[in-house]
Amino acid sequence: MKKKILSTLVCLTVATASIVGCGSTAAGTETAADADAQTTEKAVEAKTSSEEVKEETKQETSSDDKITLSIYTQYADDDTKVPYDYAVEQLAEAYPNVELNLIVQAQDDGQTLKTLAATGQLPDIYQASTDLINTFRESNQIMVLNDVAEKTGFIDKLYDANKDLAYAEDGNIYAFPFSGQEYVLWYYNKALFEENNLEVPKTYEDLLNCVETFTQSGIIPLALFGQEGWNTAAAYDVIATRYVAGGIKALDEGSASITDDGYVSAAKKLEELVAAGLFQKDATTTNYDQASEKFLSGEAAMFINGQWYIEDATKALGDDVDWMFYPAEDEAAYEAGKAVFSGGGSASGFAVNPDSENAELAAEVAEFITEKYCEAKVMYRHNPLVAIDTGKEPDSEYPAMMQKLSDTLPSITSTTKFTWGLTNSTFNDGIQSESQGLVSGQFTADEFIQDLEDIME
Repeated sequence: MKKKILSTLVCLTVATASIVGCGSTAAGTETAADADAQTTEKAVEAKTSSEEVKEETKQETSSDDKITLSIYTQYADDDTKVPYDYAVEQLAEAYPNVELNLIVQAQDDGQTLKTLAATGQLPDIYQASTDLINTFRESNQIMVLNDVAEKTGFIDKLYDANKDLAYAEDGNIYAFPFSGQEYVLWYYNKALFEENNLEVPKTYEDLLNCVETFTQSGIIPLALFGQEGWNTAAAYDVIATRYVAGGIKALDEGSASITDDGYVSAAKKLEELVAAGLFQKDATTTNYDQASEKFLSGEAAMFINGQWYIEDATKALGDDVDWMFYPAEDEAAYEAGKAVFSGGGSASGFAVNPDSENAELAAEVAEFITEKYCEAKVMYRHNPLVAIDTGKEPDSEYPAMMQKLSDTLPSITSTTKFTWGLTNSTFNDGIQSESQGLVSGQFTADEFIQDLEDIME
């Protein structure tokens, strides 16, 4: 259990009072005889003084005198609500003097948080992506957490494979990551495929056949929550990785160009799939809750999301849901592509506002919450892909899809990035907005490529 800052201050106050009392007694003791005569009187005075200080301190730090910290984080589904609720429960025991004021993170790719920062209303603790970390570093609105990470032992708990996730490009820690390496999964409803006599698509020809069949049956082929740019960027990335293993990560790092043949081919293939009706018509105005409901209710046959969706999908669909390896140009490319995934890790996590009235306390709480998030994900969300070694075990066996992913991990040779892990903010904004345009059908593949080229220049 962590030491509480207020409790520590209380102890220091009492200790100081006691030292002052002893000093006064010593100063008044000029001879041994005088000391004998005054011992009882001084002892009573010292005791009374000490008790008065303790009582005053107790009143100042009573349970009614709590510190409230604002926290901006996701709280939309069980994968975000369960860890948060668990963390709050544990926080009440470890930090009884602290209360959290939850501000639910908007599904807007960080725009609300940037607005809060610009208007001087940044919360005490906030969930920050790599893009936001880099932005707030420039404006000095994010706290360096190196000392806290060392003091709490957070660094020692990080899995070796995730140690790089804690550090930004300048070698400092600005956020406590609770997720390890993560993956974009292409989910599908097995029952709908069976009912329509369809095999899991391996090639784009297979996929186009599925799109046509589902559309004729009144079923949305793939529900996309394109209101969030990261989801449309992921849709482009899973196709791009079939041609170029580096995907959007290589574009972000500048080791590849959007005009390279593989990226152009991916854009043209996505344009073809959009025209065929792969996504719902209002994909770019559909939020996560709406798209998820379409998939879980059987209105849509497929869904693209992270591996964190496994628990919710299994809970709703049971054995009728699974994830597929991404379709490719041909079967040879399909087999080779099984080792390449969209997704990856990043320095994202809980960050702290350095201008917070209680910044030091907020930093300790942010680290504590991060640990508890990891524990809850392992125990109750059956997700072993967390940043630190929690020492916890899941409360039941892993869902079949998580076991399948776990069995696949050793064979994965490369990953890309989620948009929140991209380091080039210009490219990040561009790939999100331009992929939304491509998915909506408003942009052609050529316009998508040209626009991104112009943005990068």
